[in-house]
Parts: sequence; C-alpha cells; structure tokens
Amino acid sequence: MPMRILKNPVARKRFARFKSMRRAYMSLWIIGVLYGLSLMAELICNNVPLLVRYDGRFYFPVAVYYSEDVFTGSGRKTRPDYKTLMMSGAFQASGKNYMFFPPFPYGPFESMDPKTIPVPDAVTLILTPEPGIGEMNIRPDLTIERSRYPEFMAANGTCDVNGKNLHAFLPLQDGLRKAIDRRFSNQDAPYSEFVMETRSHKKVIVSLSTFRKRSQAPETIRLTFREVAGPGQGKTAIVFHRSLQPDATETTLWNQIPEDQARYLSTLIAARFDHPVDDYRVSIRGRQYAASFMKEEVRFPYPPVKGHPLGIDGAGRDVLARILYGFRISLTFGLMLVACSMLIGVMAGAVQGFYAGKLDITAQRLIEIWSALPFLYVMILMGSIYGRSFSLLLFCYGIFNWVGISYYIRAEFLNLRKQPFVEAARCMGVPSARIIYRHILPNALVPVITFFPFSLVGAIGSLAALDYLGFGLPPPTPSWGELLFQAQQYRWAWWLILYPSLALFGVMLLGVFVGEGIRNAYDPKQYQRFQ
Repeated sequence: MPMRILKNPVARKRFARFKSMRRAYMSLWIIGVLYGLSLMAELICNNVPLLVRYDGRFYFPVAVYYSEDVFTGSGRKTRPDYKTLMMSGAFQASGKNYMFFPPFPYGPFESMDPKTIPVPDAVTLILTPEPGIGEMNIRPDLTIERSRYPEFMAANGTCDVNGKNLHAFLPLQDGLRKAIDRRFSNQDAPYSEFVMETRSHKKVIVSLSTFRKRSQAPETIRLTFREVAGPGQGKTAIVFHRSLQPDATETTLWNQIPEDQARYLSTLIAARFDHPVDDYRVSIRGRQYAASFMKEEVRFPYPPVKGHPLGIDGAGRDVLARILYGFRISLTFGLMLVACSMLIGVMAGAVQGFYAGKLDITAQRLIEIWSALPFLYVMILMGSIYGRSFSLLLFCYGIFNWVGISYYIRAEFLNLRKQPFVEAARCMGVPSARIIYRHILPNALVPVITFFPFSLVGAIGSLAALDYLGFGLPPPTPSWGELLFQAQQYRWAWWLILYPSLALFGVMLLGVFVGEGIRNAYDPKQYQRFQ
C-alpha cells in the first residue's frame, strides 16, 4: 500500500514538499528512531541479564522466563533477583559462570538498594556565626551605666564597658545624638534605627524604642545593638573523614576553637558517622557559633549520581529507565488511540456525509448528546468498577475521541458526494460501499492525514495529564505523568520536574513540527509561504 501511494504523482509531489521542510522531516526521523529504541528497551535498559551461563548451561532471561528454582533449587517459582544471584557464593564458586547485562543495568520497576549508591563517607561541620545582640544603658553624659552582651563591639572580643563613655566604642552620628538628646529632654520621640560602624570595624544597627513624655526626664536611655553580618561572616563548612582530620583548606577557624570545645566537637563528629546528633554552640574568640553536623545519606528521591544520570524517584527507581519505558507506553498509547479514533470517526463521518438527509440529522443529534457526556466522570466510574488498566483507558478515551474527526470527514463526503465522478459511478451501478471506499474516501483523507500528528500529540499530553491526576495507568506502570506527580510531592527534587518535563515537551514539539510539515505539504499556499 505505501509503495502504491508513492507511485501516485500527487503523493510523490506532496512527499517531496514534506521532505524539503528539514525541520519536519528531521523531527519525523527523530521520533521514529526514539520509538524504535524504546521498543527495544529491554535490550538497552533492564535489570534482567541478556545472557546467563550457570553450571555449564546457557539461559536467556530477557526473552524467556526462568523461575528462581531453576538456579537455586529452592522450589520458588518467582522471578529471581539476578544481581543477588550473581553475587551469591554458588554463582561465584565457578569462574565459568557469568552474566551479561544490558548497557544500562536498571529496570523501570527495580528499587535501588541504598547501599549500592555511592555517597562520600564524610561529616561536614557547619559553623554559622550568630549575630551579636547587646544592650547599653547610658546617662546624659553618654557614660555607660550597665551593659549586656556587648563583647562583639570590642576588637579583642572581650571588654569591660561599664563606666566608660559610649564614644570609646561607637562614633555617634548626628541623627543618633539628636535622638538621644530628645529623650533626655523629655520630649516625645518615635522608634529610631541607625546603621553604624563600631570602633572595631563591625557594622551594627543601633535602635531606640518609642519614647513618650513623662512627669520627669529619664536618668538613663537604653540603646539596643544588633550586629549586621558582613561578607566574611557567613557559614564555614569543614569536612571530616573517619580519621577526624579536617580538610587542609578549612582549618583556620577550626584551629581557633578552644581545646576543650574542639575535643567535644570531635566526639560529636565521630558519633555523627553512625547516627544523627544535636546541634551545638561554640564560642570562638568571643563570638558565638552554631555548629551543625551534616552527613550525606541516601533518602529517596535521590539526585543524579554516578550510575543514575537522571536521578532516582521516590520509590528508589531509576528515572532514566522510567522515562524510556514511559516514552514507549505514551507513544504506543497515542498511536493506538489515534488509530482507533480515526477509524471510528471516518466510518461515522462517511456514513453521515454519504447518505445525508434524515440519517445525517439524527446521527448529528446523537453525536452531540454523546459528546456532552463528561469524559472524566466516565473514566472515574469505569476505573472504580473494572480497575485501572491500559486497555480500559484506551477504550474509554477512544469512544469519546472520534467525534472531532467525524465532523471533518462528514464535511468532505457532503462535498464530494455530488461530484461528477461519484455520479458516474452510481450510473454504472457501483455499490454504495465501493463508492465510499474506492472513490470518495481516498479524496477525503486529507483531514485525517493532516490531523494525525496533532491528534497524536494531544493523546500523549492527555495520558500524561490523566496519570498526573491519578486516573491514568495503574502503578507501577512507567509514566511521565506519574513522575510529575511525584515532583509535586517532593518539590525540592528538581530532577523529577526537569527531565520528565523536557521529555514531554520535546516529544510534543517534534510532533507539532511533523504535523506542521504535513499540513504545509498538503496545502500548496502554505508550502509557498513556508518556502
């Protein structure tokens, strides 16, 4: 049939137009190659070996099912874990036993063992400086009457400030001095803040609370100081290995920790290798630091790592394997759905358009009633009764998706049924079924061909949307929509958002390019505009 179509000069001309549009032509090739690879996914990405040699016999698990009893004699009829079998003593006992796995030895349903994921065996000590906060009560002559936690204002970290003048620690701005004088003069004053630099070159925010006029002037005024963290006052991360020796590049701050506190920190670091520990506060040169202990542990979902370039999902399954198998399911579902929808739509539209009259009007009213039924509710009802499955989803979607194409086919048949070649066939006594199939249908297939790629894109997007909502394929079927649903649960797992979205966007974009090329190839005006 394809060769017969290409022998038609009109078809060859249209194919030449399509081929000249490189974007559409290359998109068709890319989709075809990717779909072909996905059909061979078991040979590319699988946790089942391609070949097993055991006790002098050869097995082909990727093509033939073997129970665990075949290899272990345990009597179990379930599928064996071939990776565990390969590491068993019975398999390792003979050097002639071996297994050949696919290039990517992970399956779409395989949950990873956290012990097999390489993570650095190190504890990171994170020292976070706590901003200093202090208070001072001053007299009208700016003498400090009493103070609380003012150490961060001094250059050496410790000082006795009581009885000294505020000028010794803080150069006063005119605005701050006026705010102080206004309060000592017993005048109303609003809340005020001033950003200043101390004599020890530390930036602080000096604040004065709201003041209301009293019966007599105050004897002291309270100033509150809050330190502003500078560029060099951020977190410091020091990595420790089992030897409890810090990395040489991050030892400056560690060497300034008092010896007794450093010993206690080392005890906490050693304990963190085995179990979580609480945070601790340490004083370094008069400054308080919050010490936290971080150790990278495998918790699913897990970001991309060696052996898993696209990361791991919430159930411990490889994202690359899920995307590859999900592509096969999505495109297969789309092709089957569009083919069924096109077949039903063409048949319904052909009958309506060819016979017209009362049959056409009655069928149109019935189609309008049918299309008004809520698809999602029907899908939920059918799924609750029969359970979610690929065939049920295809059936439910197919019985609603044909309506649109039937309108176009009906319009084409209404236009072509009065053409001279149809009238001539009737005069020659050709049966109606033969006229529909041999004479009118080939000339009415333009909408079918041009809409096919766009319908395919819509079907793939609809499947992803249904899987995302939880009304699509049953778990644990690989699905792009299911990965996006996980991304909503684990919003910090960027790889669950990025890679499935890119896969879905890329396939839909390629499909649109193909559809655009086919549409332009069938419309000479569009083709000339494209050129």
